[in-house]
Amino acid sequence: MPSVGQLAQVACLWEATARKPGNVHRYRDFDDLTYHDFLLAAVAVGQVMEGARAAERLGRVVLDGVEQTRDFVRTNANLGILLLFAPLAAADTSAAPHPWPALRYGVPDLLAKLDLEDSRLVYRAIRQARPGGLGRAPEQDIYDEPTLPLREVMALAAGRDLVARQYANGFREVFEEGVPALEYGAEQIGCLEGAILFCHLFLMSKYPDSLIARKRGRAEAEEASRRAAEVLVSGWPGTAEGQDDFHDLDAWLRAEGHGRNPGTTADLVAASLFAALRAGILTLPASLPWTTPSLISKKEGISPTPGDCRER
Repeated sequence: MPSVGQLAQVACLWEATARKPGNVHRYRDFDDLTYHDFLLAAVAVGQVMEGARAAERLGRVVLDGVEQTRDFVRTNANLGILLLFAPLAAADTSAAPHPWPALRYGVPDLLAKLDLEDSRLVYRAIRQARPGGLGRAPEQDIYDEPTLPLREVMALAAGRDLVARQYANGFREVFEEGVPALEYGAEQIGCLEGAILFCHLFLMSKYPDSLIARKRGRAEAEEASRRAAEVLVSGWPGTAEGQDDFHDLDAWLRAEGHGRNPGTTADLVAASLFAALRAGILTLPASLPWTTPSLISKKEGISPTPGDCRER
C-alpha cells in the first residue's frame, strides 16, 4: 500500500500533469516556472508529508516543506500545496474502519489545536516562499510577528484567500466540493485527467481565484469564474462548443503573461486529489486511464500527442 508521502507525490504529479487552463502543465511552461519545477517540488512534498504525523507542529511541516523545496527549485512552486497538504497528511486514519469520515473529522480537530507558534512558523514559511501578489494586511500582516493562533490568523484572511479559508472552515471546499467534483468527473468523463480538469473548472467557476485577485484584481478573478462556468454549461468535453470555450478560456488566462494563472484553484485541486487518495476514493493502481484522445481537441500546446509539444 502506498505511504502518505507517496500519495502526496502522486497528487502533485497528477495535478501538475493535467492540462488545466491557464496553468503550467507538461505542454506549457511559464518563463519563471516550468513543469519540471513542479515535478521536482513533488519530491520535496512527498518527503515532508511522510513525516507529518510525527511532527511536533503543523507549522513546522509547512516550513520544512518550503525549505526542502528550495533544495530542488528556485521559485515558489508549492506553498499553497504545502499549507493544504500538511493537515491532510497529519490526520490519522489508520485505525478507522472508514478513512473518509476519519479524514473529514480528523482535519478540523488538528486545526483546532494550532497555536501561536504554528503561526510564527507559517509566517516564516510564507516569507521564505515569497508568493506572487502578496500585499499588506490591516491585521496580522505577514511581514509582522503574529499575535494570534494560526487558525484565527487564517480566519482573518478567509475572505480574500481560498487556502486560508480551508483552515478557517475545516477544509469545506476540499471535502464537500473538490472531492465530489473529482468523483463526478471520473464517472462522467471516464479518465483521470478529465476528472482533474472538471474539478478545476468547477472550483474556478464557483470561487474567484485568490491568486488572480491578488495579481489582477477581483474583477478579473470573477471574469475567470464566469468563463469557467461557460465551459461547463456549453457541454465540455462532449461538444464542439465546449471544446472551443475551453480553448478560449485557456487563451484568455494566458494573455497577460501569467497574471491570470489560477494557481489557488490548482492548489485546491491538488488537495482534493490528496484527500481522495488518502480516503481510498481514488486508488492505486488507478482503475481509469489517464486521458482519452477526445478529451481536449488538438491545438498547439495542449494536444496530448508528444510531437505537438511546444519548443522549450
